[in-house]
Amino acid sequence: MLTLVDHPVALDCLAQLRDVTTPPEQFRVLTERLTLVLGAAALSSLPQRAVQVTTPLAGMLQLVPQARVGFVGLRRDEETALCAQYFERLPGEIGKSHVVVVDPMLATGGSAVAALDLLSSAGARAVSLVCVVAAPEGVKAVEQAHPNVSIFTPVVDRELNARKFIVPGLGDFGDRLYGTV
Repeated sequence: MLTLVDHPVALDCLAQLRDVTTPPEQFRVLTERLTLVLGAAALSSLPQRAVQVTTPLAGMLQLVPQARVGFVGLRRDEETALCAQYFERLPGEIGKSHVVVVDPMLATGGSAVAALDLLSSAGARAVSLVCVVAAPEGVKAVEQAHPNVSIFTPVVDRELNARKFIVPGLGDFGDRLYGTV
């Protein structure tokens, strides 16, 4: 049985691999990236079972290293659970790009909606949101404020607790990622 994996990342890798001018170091990186996409497709029908794991955040740039990168710095006030913007740097002509917002924890949706509002006002039209873990409240907030934004996550956890943390969640993602706990 033949399965043609026509994922855009796989096809982009293949196109660059076919290019005779692709240098060996880029060829190795592209081969690894293409293998990840093909491996994911090959493993997509494996049976699954629930387990507890330690989850690192993999960067989007590993998939698309030539992507233009913007940054929106948002900080959550732990008392009010409201976000405040402290930095913003976006690439030019953002309306001509497909924008992928990476927000590891979609809890209340406040930070995601604020980032999506900013991107929308900057002209972004094709936008996706990628989250490691989401809460129903955050999904609802994004869907209400930005119904055309696609959300990609492996799980929508049960709820937010009184402190607005996702339950069961992962704990404080930034602290765990950078070892600041």
